Amino acid sequence: MPYWLQLMVDSLGPLLWAAFAFTAPLTLLSFVFGLTLGLVVALIRLFGPRPLVAVVRFYVWIFRGTPLLVQLFLIFYGLPSVGILLDAFPAALIGFTLNVGAYSSEIVRAAIGSVAKGQWEAAYSIGMTWTQAMRRTILPQAARVAVPPLSNTFIALVKDTSLAAAITVPELFQAAQRIVAVSYEPLILYVEAALLYLAMSSVLSALQTRLEAKLDRYGGFLEARS
Repeated sequence: MPYWLQLMVDSLGPLLWAAFAFTAPLTLLSFVFGLTLGLVVALIRLFGPRPLVAVVRFYVWIFRGTPLLVQLFLIFYGLPSVGILLDAFPAALIGFTLNVGAYSSEIVRAAIGSVAKGQWEAAYSIGMTWTQAMRRTILPQAARVAVPPLSNTFIALVKDTSLAAAITVPELFQAAQRIVAVSYEPLILYVEAALLYLAMSSVLSALQTRLEAKLDRYGGFLEARS
């Protein structure tokens, strides 16, 4: 077996372990928390009082207008200067959550805004409260619009987690860096890491396509009933 192939085979186990133990949890937790935050921010932007709207608009402006790597450095290396010490994984989780929250809030806000005003009126006409109308009528329709860009955000997040290596999170890319430090073969290891990211992104893209197809069929069913 060629040396480069043997090295890739020997490295596959540690890289996969890092992907499942750190990259996957960091991605999933950041996306769930970030999407929850994004929904709250979007609802405040659409329906909240002006002072609170100004606060969340400032938050979105900051986190959409600055690099993610800088945000991670500020949280992990900057906060200790004011007495806030965080381990690497929680710091990365906070950074990714805030970043995803800012971007997903704009997606959710646009999706809710795309629902026709008549849907609100129809919900109110049958006695629904605002909360019931949002949960039963508006959000299901907005989800059809939001799923494609949110899915793209999730896939991008999988790749962005490689930035966590810069703050010492032992995820997939840092695992590759550690092996490079021993083997002195950066090209082979970084290509292998890139292939693993590519494989994960390809699987998620296929799942996104299936999900969008199901939502289209569900949307057609609702339109037929209406």
